[in-house]
Amino acid sequence: MAEINAPVFPESIADGTIVEWHVTEGQQVNRDDLLAEIETDKVVLEVVAPDDGVVTKIVKQVDDTVESADLIAEFEAGASGSSDAGSNEAPAVDPDQPAAPVQQKETGYGDTPSRPDAPHDEADHKDQSPAVRKAAKESGVDPKEVEGSGRGGRVTKTDMASPTLKADSSIKSDSGRPVAESTGERTEKRVPMTRLRKRVAERLLSASQDTAMLTTFNEVNMKPLMDMRTKYKEKFEKRHGVRLGFMSLFVRAATEALKRFPAVNASLDGDDIVYHGFYDIGVAVSSDRGLVVPVLRDTDRMSMADVESKIRELGGKAQEGKLGLDEMTGGTFTISNGGVFGSLMSTPILNPPQTAILGMHAINDRPMAVDGKVEILPMMYLALSYDHRMIDGKEAVQFLVTIKELVEDPSLLLLDL
Repeated sequence: MAEINAPVFPESIADGTIVEWHVTEGQQVNRDDLLAEIETDKVVLEVVAPDDGVVTKIVKQVDDTVESADLIAEFEAGASGSSDAGSNEAPAVDPDQPAAPVQQKETGYGDTPSRPDAPHDEADHKDQSPAVRKAAKESGVDPKEVEGSGRGGRVTKTDMASPTLKADSSIKSDSGRPVAESTGERTEKRVPMTRLRKRVAERLLSASQDTAMLTTFNEVNMKPLMDMRTKYKEKFEKRHGVRLGFMSLFVRAATEALKRFPAVNASLDGDDIVYHGFYDIGVAVSSDRGLVVPVLRDTDRMSMADVESKIRELGGKAQEGKLGLDEMTGGTFTISNGGVFGSLMSTPILNPPQTAILGMHAINDRPMAVDGKVEILPMMYLALSYDHRMIDGKEAVQFLVTIKELVEDPSLLLLDL
């Protein structure tokens, strides 16, 4: 008999919550099979089987709080048991329900056919895609209570993002509190906040209350960068196997500006100012679970292809909820691109203990005065929010102007000017 323990949490994480068991007591599993998921303030951690065997006892249930290395289950290596997948939260099965036809289901771990004798409710539960099951877990809304737009009324991920409840639905959360009630066409939802959303809310509130935050704005002519991208994007993708985007140049430009203005690459630790001799830039990513900021390490040593490849990798992990703690901590500066959602201008909020954050926005054609003549140019507003306790206005403005100059003339980066 062996113990299954929660992962050892870093010092910055006090505890976590079990959000899902992928096995039931007595179920046979193989080595490295996913057993449970534990959500912390920053990331969802996976607990896997240490060996082939049977989960003999589940000690911590869904919604239980666990601390670092807590016992969550007991396990017997080499034993055999039931191979049926299940869930501790599976709905009650009505034996009078007619049998469902055999059909393929998505499990996220390989497609296997449903049992031909599976009751209708159970088959519906298992025929949901991983994305739908994940959205249901985070929102507390049962997909069976949602009007589906897919084939045969199947609920899709889009349906779960903005659920239209069935007329007779009365949905309750795991705690028994109603999370959605339907009264004709007027629907309300009450959904408990996830740990990540709570943590994001706390940090944003803390940033606005505990820092002397100020924002300076500028605008950048994107035509030179867009022309360069159009000219070289096919060769770039063919050579490096990744698309050439705008973010890589902004990361390079920000890195160069950080070298010139060390105060922007610093952080406050009590009464001490910590000047970082490295450049770890976080790139804000919107995921289904909320805003996360994966970090690019040592950007001064990365090529544009390296940046694009790493951003693509970290963005994919963010959408799948697979980011590790080491990929989300320790950044010295952050870039947020609200332009991908159409934002014209905004005031980005600091990501403590960092002292500055750059906000990119939408590119729009605007009439600009050039050498006494009016030209239509693709322009982007830039915003730099900074902690005025650390950074003077002059430094902040010069830092943003440096980024503007480097983006408007990319050759300056190549020539190290």
